[in-house]
Amino acid sequence: MAGTEVMRDLQSAATSHRGDRIFNRTITALAFTALAVLAGITVFLGAQAVPVFQTLGISYLTTTAWDLTTTPPQAGIFGMLYGSVLLSVIGLVIAIPAALLLAIFMVFLAPPALAKVLTNVVDLMAAIPSVIIGLWAFYILNPVAEEWEILLNQYLGFIPIFQNNSGNFLGTPFIAGFVLAIMMIPIITAVSREVLARTPPELINASESLGGSLWTMLRYVALPYGRGGIVGGIMLGLGRALGETIAIFFVLKIVFDTNWYQIIESGGGSVASLIVSKFGEASAGLEIQLLLAAGFFLFVLTLIVNVIANLIVSRTGRLQR
Repeated sequence: MAGTEVMRDLQSAATSHRGDRIFNRTITALAFTALAVLAGITVFLGAQAVPVFQTLGISYLTTTAWDLTTTPPQAGIFGMLYGSVLLSVIGLVIAIPAALLLAIFMVFLAPPALAKVLTNVVDLMAAIPSVIIGLWAFYILNPVAEEWEILLNQYLGFIPIFQNNSGNFLGTPFIAGFVLAIMMIPIITAVSREVLARTPPELINASESLGGSLWTMLRYVALPYGRGGIVGGIMLGLGRALGETIAIFFVLKIVFDTNWYQIIESGGGSVASLIVSKFGEASAGLEIQLLLAAGFFLFVLTLIVNVIANLIVSRTGRLQR
């Protein structure tokens, strides 16, 4: 009987090891498939960028003109690249405080029933398609945001970023950035909530037993403990903001001149909104290649942001240890 049991144990162990090998090989194959798809996208977009550089040179990245009727054609995406960064920064300035405060309220202040409801609402907001948010912003947010901008210009117009010389307060980077913030808040809130909820209870109890206030506990315990995850959530939101298309297309007036800082002045752009606005009417040949090259540099910009995010999260994790 003892020998039979030993044989059964060996067979069970062999089956378990075989299952582990199959699982590991499947996961490895899927991982390499994802890398192969990513590499394929990179190669395809990069190949489209080569003839663009052969025709236009580095001016494609340093100019803002877009006139394909001239000889040679004039096209540049500097204003769109800068606009992508500007809109993302505006979105982050609005989204980060709102998302962190909401996450703190859900974890440390809200009753459990309310926190559960808010969690479901935040998750639902993250799943709303961007086209729905764009339509809402176009019909509902635009008139309200226009009033906000008029007030900002009236009372804070002495600050350069709140100046408006045209009198047109629609189609501005501020409105587009606000829409991006609405799309970023659920992502940052969800990640921050999960991280803050994992703060060791003994550290929180120790802070409270020493007479620390809620702010003291947050400043010296919860936020430092979850700093890496919070930064990662912020970078995830930033990645979505950089690649957003339809929502920006609905609320931003696309112009190719670089709007350096006047966020309530009509006009601006981003690489993604440029592509979606021009691709439908683009003729085959150079114009398609110009737009695909713009997509390549947007891809590179997003990749750089993700690499920086990974470095920040890794460095924060080492500091915590």
